[in-house]
Amino acid sequence: MKTIGFFNNKGGVGKTSLVYHVAWMLGRLGWRVLAVDLDPQANLTSMFLPEERLEEMWEQAPRPTLHGAVSPQFRGVGDIVSPFIESAEDRIGLLAGDLELSQLEDDLSQAWPKCQLGDARSFRVMSAFARAIGAGGSAFAADVALVDVGPNLGALNRAALLACDVVVVPLGADLFSLQGLRNMGPSLRKWRTAWQQMRAHNPDPSLILPPGTIDPIGYVVMRHSVQAGRPARAFGKWIARIPADYRRFVLNQPDPEPEPVDLDPNRIARLKDYRSLMPMAQEARKPMFLLRPADGAFGGHQGAVLDCYSDFEAMSREIIRRIGLSAQPPA
Repeated sequence: MKTIGFFNNKGGVGKTSLVYHVAWMLGRLGWRVLAVDLDPQANLTSMFLPEERLEEMWEQAPRPTLHGAVSPQFRGVGDIVSPFIESAEDRIGLLAGDLELSQLEDDLSQAWPKCQLGDARSFRVMSAFARAIGAGGSAFAADVALVDVGPNLGALNRAALLACDVVVVPLGADLFSLQGLRNMGPSLRKWRTAWQQMRAHNPDPSLILPPGTIDPIGYVVMRHSVQAGRPARAFGKWIARIPADYRRFVLNQPDPEPEPVDLDPNRIARLKDYRSLMPMAQEARKPMFLLRPADGAFGGHQGAVLDCYSDFEAMSREIIRRIGLSAQPPA
């Protein structure tokens, strides 16, 4: 199973919606997908599940969430337990999020430097998310795990990203998203290097640690308005800066000659703002590209739905190609 993190230091770019739609599309194309909600806001979980189910889950003890799976490790009463996988669709399993994940921040912050000293419990704490995701993926027979990560550079997200083989960067066409690249790129490299050094100090060879490659495989430009088939001028000036900034701050490569974003090999996709489709999809509790006239998507909306399907299919197939999976899902 390949584990893909979706991360940007800037919030509000549509990251969670992206994870949700990619999970649905990969499921429709035949892959088995484990959607993992590692953002303490649990927005991905709320997109998949109705409030009644969320309330039911969060009132159970232990909770059938990601927090419930790792809680024994953090409380010092045992190791992680086999996570409960909520069935979202035939080929989509959900490792549900939990607001209580934020309570793990201090433990994760303290465990990080102790790994350098060879502290056995700290390695178990730092690898808890990765081991829970691996166990969930095995139980669900997933081909790929999609991890929704919150928009900050704290200890919780560091542990979440160490569980990821690769990372996709969603970007808004604005100054703040570009500033997010300046922050996240150096942080990812620093975490990756430090973890590689720490792994050598693991005193328990039976403990399987995540490799922590966190390899950036590209970016997705999100939610820009389109005029005459091209990004509106207000968005275009920011989009034009993305290729150089991504290479410089995320890939740590020398400043290249300017090139259009659509020719940039690091661009996975450019998704326009689908406007009224999103509120319809939220009300219907389904992805935008599966809206029907009964959901309110009639007339000109159906053309937008078809365009949306085509865009997400192309992007999802490109992500699959970049992580090295077969172009066709297993039978």
